Amino acid sequence: MACFVSLSHFVLVFVVVVVVMRCEGSGAVKDHVVGGDQGWDAASNIAAWSMDKIFRVGDNIWFTYSAAQGVVEVKSKEEFEFCDISNPIRMLTGGLEAVVLEGEGSRYFIGGRPEDCRNGLKLHVQVMPQADEIGQLANVVQVVADGPEPSSSSHLGVFMSALLLIGLVVICFIEF
Repeated sequence: MACFVSLSHFVLVFVVVVVVMRCEGSGAVKDHVVGGDQGWDAASNIAAWSMDKIFRVGDNIWFTYSAAQGVVEVKSKEEFEFCDISNPIRMLTGGLEAVVLEGEGSRYFIGGRPEDCRNGLKLHVQVMPQADEIGQLANVVQVVADGPEPSSSSHLGVFMSALLLIGLVVICFIEF
């Protein structure tokens, strides 16, 4: 039985290592190049590009564009919808600009020329909180580590711990 307990602990440690390695990058800052290869351009489909993106606090969004186009960050959904650049938060004109997503909430970017904005050159970014899967995993591992040693007649605790960690692995894989 000691061999089974030792093997089960090995499996448990292995699963923890795999989960930590998989989740380690989940809290990392990501760089998003708006519009992908086409960049910030009236011909690109910014709405389609942004559909599957998750923007988190600390991420960077990069705008690549011709100086003639520009990017304007506006304050409200109304300014965004009506392509109103009369009261901007900032105007980007350098051709290559990074914007750090410093807080949760909505951010609105529109084309520097109203006609480009009306033709769809606009981006609404919903900034989500930074993921903390590693911290959650550490709490689970601590609870498992602090638990009593399983007796030779009961391996249910080890089995349940393994199931819990497998569930965390699945959650981490779903997150991406």
